[in-house]
Amino acid sequence: MRLTALAFAMMPAVALAAGGDEPTPPTPSETTKTCAAGLVWDIATQSCVTPGDSTNGDSARLRDVRELAYAGYYQAALDVLDTLDNPVAPLALTYYGFAHRKAGRIDLGMAYYDAALAADPANLLARSYMGQGHVASGNIVLAQAQLTEIRMRGGRGTWAETSLAEAISTGATYSY
Repeated sequence: MRLTALAFAMMPAVALAAGGDEPTPPTPSETTKTCAAGLVWDIATQSCVTPGDSTNGDSARLRDVRELAYAGYYQAALDVLDTLDNPVAPLALTYYGFAHRKAGRIDLGMAYYDAALAADPANLLARSYMGQGHVASGNIVLAQAQLTEIRMRGGRGTWAETSLAEAISTGATYSY
């Protein structure tokens, strides 16, 4: 757990826009197709390396995090997150929350979502994932509150809105 990342997330200077409004699962890359467990594909060396030895920038690392989490490799996703140059960017905090929540550490995941939203209240992806966490925990009222926030913040028609609305309706949540 990166307590320093959580603490720094409360600082407004680190607030960046979050991405991740992709309606499809991540496309498998060399990280999940070629590399052994715990390794990631390094673009510069064209080889599998430990996350700490990767020369990839944060955007490539975040793509690996999304791919690893989708594949169910939550600890590997967290290991990559721990190597980011900016682990307190809202998208990084969102992915920390997602990986922890999906790994069964619900309260820690929700704390990371809270930190992501403190850094960027318009982070629709964090709101959607948080709402899906509430659905999985059976708290539809809190999930609905996140859906309302997404819509009030201009998120109508986005993947964040659609996936959360469907989760509320069906009880099934997403892994990407």
